[in-house]
Amino acid sequence: MSYVIDYIPLILKGMLLTIEVALLSLFISVVLGMIGALAKLSKSRIAQGLAGIYTTFIRGIPDLVLMTLIFFGGQILVNNIGEKLGWEYIDVSPFLAGVLTIGFIFGAYFAESFRAGILAVARGEIEAGYAFGMTPVQVFFRITFPAMVRHALPGIGNNWLVMVKTTALVSVIGLQDMVYNAGLAGGSTRKPFTFYCVVAFLFLVITGFSDVGMRWLDKRYSVGVRKA
Repeated sequence: MSYVIDYIPLILKGMLLTIEVALLSLFISVVLGMIGALAKLSKSRIAQGLAGIYTTFIRGIPDLVLMTLIFFGGQILVNNIGEKLGWEYIDVSPFLAGVLTIGFIFGAYFAESFRAGILAVARGEIEAGYAFGMTPVQVFFRITFPAMVRHALPGIGNNWLVMVKTTALVSVIGLQDMVYNAGLAGGSTRKPFTFYCVVAFLFLVITGFSDVGMRWLDKRYSVGVRKA
């Protein structure tokens, strides 16, 4: 098994990149998800329609197809625009494409989780905030958002775990994550099964720590609720 030890630093380097992609994608997806949820709950039919098209579009196309479309299609689009403007050839970063694609995909799923969480907030709590003279922004951040997070945490946790596994798709567009590096190691040693088992174990480590973190968040946002 000495050949495994030789390639462990390379795979761990890829693991750090995987975590980085997942965290940055999470930030983008949370922002898009909140915008999508608020749009779906707004009184504007245009906003509702755009949010509906976004979530339907994302949930109807496989993640791998979207990844390749955005990476290769985006590169073609950027260079077509650049050609008209007299720019030199632009090579789109696989890292940037991967983060934006995963964030864009999971923004649709987070939108549904956030929407369900907001709808679960008791209307009386919101009305009480207005009765105390709070502005709509204050009501959202002091009442609606904390209560929404508590209701949406199961969906948020599930989306995060799926997102972590989805980062494996970035290896398809050439990003040297741990799946990509495991493929290199497996090809060099002719032991692909062994290295992919290592990658599977590392994904379990990430999801295991994530599960512990979600349990902590659940307790944090349920303070006073379980005792009631």
